[in-house]
Amino acid sequence: MRSAAEPTTAAIATAAIGRGSGLLDNVDYRLAQTPEEKEEIYHLRYRAYLREGAVEPSADQRVTDQYDDAPNAWTFGIFIQGELCSSVRISVLTSEWRMSCSAEAFGDILHPRLDRGEIIIDPTRFVADPEKAKRFPELPYATLRLAYLACEYFNADIGLAIVRAEHQAFYRRVFLHETIAEPRFFPGLLKPVGLMATDFRRASPALREKFFQRYPYMCSTAFERRMLFERSGERHSSSPDVLVSPFERPSIIPQS
Repeated sequence: MRSAAEPTTAAIATAAIGRGSGLLDNVDYRLAQTPEEKEEIYHLRYRAYLREGAVEPSADQRVTDQYDDAPNAWTFGIFIQGELCSSVRISVLTSEWRMSCSAEAFGDILHPRLDRGEIIIDPTRFVADPEKAKRFPELPYATLRLAYLACEYFNADIGLAIVRAEHQAFYRRVFLHETIAEPRFFPGLLKPVGLMATDFRRASPALREKFFQRYPYMCSTAFERRMLFERSGERHSSSPDVLVSPFERPSIIPQS
């Protein structure tokens, strides 16, 4: 979900491409686990959404929903030089685990795919501090990199993006997303968003190589992906990036 984070001009995007790999030297991805860490992100969401007119003013100045504490969700804060600059929530959808905003808003499209056994990465609540986003034009790349790493770690079939129509060009250009549903009203927001997706599993080696050449900071190691997404109680298959759950079927979602 986009909020005060995505590049709005080609010039900004070009600058981000040139500086992105250097930015990662200062980026710290932190999984929000304590109540204090979560509250800081909820308040960041509120500031970002309010700045864009996506939510009404509220006394508690926070944005959260029932999916923040779902067992198939990882909410990250992205810190630069010790400051919280942006956040994104990564939800992993399977036939057994369907809890996410996107599955609620676009269930007619996503549930049939989950019924077929597909694994879907659903990044939502993508927000950035309005002032820090001006200082770091590459911030959306560093933030959404987490969604790409999740696709690799969980061996996903597709990766989603919930995006307003005017910002879909960014996802189409960078992540090769295609629009699969026209804008609808999303739970808790005042402006409609569309559903985009990229076919991660079927991407050709040549296409991936081209992607990494253009965006080298999207590269990652198995160790980094495991450190970001592994939870206690997990075990793995022979592939270091295929997660097997303690549940009956290898549904990839660990117990909380």
